[in-house]
Amino acid sequence: MTKRALISVFDKAGVEDFARGLHDLGFELVSSGGTAKAIAKANIPVVEVSEVTGVPEMLDHRVVTLHPKIHGGILADRGKESHLADLENHGIGAFDLVVSNLYPFGERPDIETIDIGGPAMVRAA
Repeated sequence: MTKRALISVFDKAGVEDFARGLHDLGFELVSSGGTAKAIAKANIPVVEVSEVTGVPEMLDHRVVTLHPKIHGGILADRGKESHLADLENHGIGAFDLVVSNLYPFGERPDIETIDIGGPAMVRAA
């Protein structure tokens, strides 16, 4: 079974090297927006979150990873048969690793820097 990593970072410093290391270890990389673009620009295979969810990014990138095919893949306990059945029944792939750093909301507290998806992914992981 291929390992999967979900990568969604605000600060992209070093993300290309990190992604390359994961790719070299056999991980399938799933990412969104600017993170996916940075990874792809480094010629590293990456799957866009929208390809996984079937839903494009919306509301100026405010809603991207908030989707059952993302959070189900993070939250599933692969030691439980019922969770494995749910993943299979709903076409959800599990994630082995979540990589995230958050928008600096404290530096500029407004709607443009509020981050819902990032903290939700971190908590789910």
